[in-house]
Amino acid sequence: MKPNMGTLDRIIRAIVGIALIALWALDLLQGVPAIIALVVGIVMLLTALLRWCPPYALLGINTGARDD
Repeated sequence: MKPNMGTLDRIIRAIVGIALIALWALDLLQGVPAIIALVVGIVMLLTALLRWCPPYALLGINTGARDD
């Protein structure tokens, strides 16, 4: 897996991921919305940590530095 995300992209994903997980953890959401927020938050946080986004790879998108 070659990294395909830049720093700004990673920071935004990490912040959104942490916020969504916090909504679940603090019980501010309930039921299905809480589960969706938790799953999306975990996925966003993992992609930020791994520096790799599967949809970006499929679409050929790279927000990181180029290897020219």
